[in-house]
Amino acid sequence: MADISANGQATGSANQPQLVLQKIYVKDVSFEAPNAPQIFQEIGEITEAPQVQLNLSQRATGLGNDLYEVVLTLTLTCTINERTAYLAEVQQAGLFGIAGFTEADQAGIIGSYCPNLLFPYARQVISSLVQEGGFPPFLLQPINFEALYAEQQRRTATGGEAPQQLNS
Repeated sequence: MADISANGQATGSANQPQLVLQKIYVKDVSFEAPNAPQIFQEIGEITEAPQVQLNLSQRATGLGNDLYEVVLTLTLTCTINERTAYLAEVQQAGLFGIAGFTEADQAGIIGSYCPNLLFPYARQVISSLVQEGGFPPFLLQPINFEALYAEQQRRTATGGEAPQQLNS
């Protein structure tokens, strides 16, 4: 693994694998409660459990000089009695310096390590949005990005598409 200097920059030879997290930031965020305030009255009268759907996606963009922006997008939709209570979305991004890895290892880093690092930040933003929107707190359960990446690779090899949606 690369040595990291006091200023956070990777040091060492050019052919030594290097992975440096340069920045984590929120790229985009939105919250909608399209049926407020009526939905708040219905919450006390609901007969069935709220339905929560999580859509998850990611993309990586090469910026040159072994620098990559990885964006993890989480979209959480809650419905009560078939009406949308809220929709919360965050695009959590990070800048990663990735150099000296094989193509397969680099793809694995971008496909599982980077989103795994970004997820806790995105989860906190979603939780804050939901609570500040006037709804009961909601904490997303951990996601195994290594398993999702492995499934995506398996489906790509067999000609299918990777799952992009989780329900709870």
